[in-house]
Amino acid sequence: MVSGSSGLLGTALRSHLTATGHEVVPLVRRPAGAGERRWDPDRGTVDPAVFDGIDAVVNLNGVGIGDRRLTPGRKRAILESRVGTTTLLAAGMAGRPERPAVFVSQSAIGYYGDAGDAVLTESSPPGSDFVADVVRQWEEASRPAAAAGVRTVTTRTGLVLTGKGGLMGRLLLPFRLGIGGRLGSGGQWWSWVTIDDWVRAVSHVMASDVEGTVNVTAPQPVTNAEFTAALGRALHRPTVIPLPRWALGVVLGFERADSLAFSSARVIPARLTADGFGFTHPDIDTALGTVLKRFS
Repeated sequence: MVSGSSGLLGTALRSHLTATGHEVVPLVRRPAGAGERRWDPDRGTVDPAVFDGIDAVVNLNGVGIGDRRLTPGRKRAILESRVGTTTLLAAGMAGRPERPAVFVSQSAIGYYGDAGDAVLTESSPPGSDFVADVVRQWEEASRPAAAAGVRTVTTRTGLVLTGKGGLMGRLLLPFRLGIGGRLGSGGQWWSWVTIDDWVRAVSHVMASDVEGTVNVTAPQPVTNAEFTAALGRALHRPTVIPLPRWALGVVLGFERADSLAFSSARVIPARLTADGFGFTHPDIDTALGTVLKRFS
């Protein structure tokens, strides 16, 4: 059962799981159609029967952090859409006599905050900014399921590369026009993963015996300057026009711009690698070449 199944990640995950022989049950807020089940997270209710016959639950709920300015109201929505839904699912599973075997709850590398050049693994400490605090509470909300014996995995996901939206959707137009460039100094670390490897990683942790926090990022993070150069090579375009922090801050709001573009997180997928997971796209040139070829 997948909550958030109609979003960018959810749609890709449903396709992958279905293609590999799983039956996927979307958990939806609207009246349920054929093969779906309904819940009402806005009212804090979920019928315990939605878990009947379910082997695994994947939770992908959460309003976008980068979609709007981080006003107080937007910050509340970001927090509540993650913590409230995760708590509801985790508590719902915990209260069942027969529970799903595994709960995979989406998380983010924003947990680490702005960590400069430090190499970050799952054991690294949390950051202290707004996003880091949201992610910390988001992960803690899954604990009732783990305490009840459900194998629980929180997937700290990096920048997901896909031609259908997300980060790439914002970058492709200016770079194709030849007006793309590094952001600020370009020294901030970007930890990324292709959408193909993301869905494979989620499928992997569902089937393995790993539990707890798992970084879902490619094994070769890059600086923004390196990412910029690789995207320019893939598109055969120059990347000589840097965008200063103040300019992006004026457009997006400084807190939002910092969390999206200037925060530095050099994240390594230590637990995935130790668990035997192999990345299809381990380096940025291979990743961008594949993504751009498929969605050009």
